[in-house]
Amino acid sequence: MTPSIPKSKIVAAIQSLPEDATVEDAIERLLFLSRIEEGLNQAARGETIPHEEVRRRLEAKMGAWRT
Repeated sequence: MTPSIPKSKIVAAIQSLPEDATVEDAIERLLFLSRIEEGLNQAARGETIPHEEVRRRLEAKMGAWRT
C-alpha cells in the first residue's frame, strides 16, 4: 500500500531539488520519500526485524558474495 504523504511534504521535496533536476530526479526523490514513510508506518505497527536477525541476514548475504 502506498503511504499517504501530505502535499506540503511532496512540494517541499520537489522544491529542494536543484534547478537543473530532471523528471527522473523528482520521481526518485518522491519514491524515496514514499519508502521512508512506509518504513515509518511499518515500524509504528511493530512490523520490524530484530537487530540480531538483520545482522544474521547480512552476514549470510556477505558470505554468499565472497564465494
